[in-house]
Amino acid sequence: MLTDLTEYSERRRAANRHSHSDAPDTAVEFARLASLGSGPEREALCAEIVEAWLPMAHRIAGRFRNKGESLEDLQQVAAMGLVKAVNRYEPGRGAFESYAVPTITGELRRHFRDRMWDVRVPRRVQELRNKVRAARRELLDQPGGSGREPTLAEIGRQAGLTEAEVRDGMEAMEGYSALSLDAEVSSAEPDGFSLADTLGAPDPAYDHVNDREAAKAGLRRLPERERTILYLRYFEDMTQSRIAEELGISQMHVSRLISRSCARVRAEADPGHDDAGQPKAA
Repeated sequence: MLTDLTEYSERRRAANRHSHSDAPDTAVEFARLASLGSGPEREALCAEIVEAWLPMAHRIAGRFRNKGESLEDLQQVAAMGLVKAVNRYEPGRGAFESYAVPTITGELRRHFRDRMWDVRVPRRVQELRNKVRAARRELLDQPGGSGREPTLAEIGRQAGLTEAEVRDGMEAMEGYSALSLDAEVSSAEPDGFSLADTLGAPDPAYDHVNDREAAKAGLRRLPERERTILYLRYFEDMTQSRIAEELGISQMHVSRLISRSCARVRAEADPGHDDAGQPKAA
């Protein structure tokens, strides 16, 4: 009778230790693992233990589904956490499941913290976001609440944060996932516009302003006749033949003067080039 009670007690303790069907009894394997040094035998035994506990890791990964990450990727992250737990576990410090579950869960949370943000923010701000989100949800779910959006001060009191910290946390809530450039900014207007419509575009006129300012000094140093030729050619859009007739010189001479004048202005604007527009030797 006493033997039967002892066996029953052992079975109950074993059942309590392994309350899930995916929590195998690997006490013997872990005891053997603790006695092995590094090498192929230890690696093979680690792989055997990991394979035995892998269903538990997958079950924990399933708790994090529907958060923007595929289940297959979550299972891989959970498996990495399981491998760490197997390698670091010390049999004399309690049941493996008690050590492995927080290790795997922590690995999954780190994955979301470090890999899933579209805009990378400091860890402190990520933690503020989580506190603000939790406090806001608690205030909205309070019985008899008015249903209105809580103020910064109310969220701060609920989360134990300053208003500045609440503001940082609220801003971080917008950084977890990015909006598409095609997202509508104003749905109230009949012809709503997208986020892309609010973005600026490169303006070539700025380059023209820079070029004109850079050329001013060189143009001032040109002789009067050469300034006149450049003005007629590039501002009045006159042909070289017309300019030649206007000034009583040959077209070839006009062409040489335009080339020489442009080279001098370019050299003034860019000291790194000579009058011919070629880079100066160092």
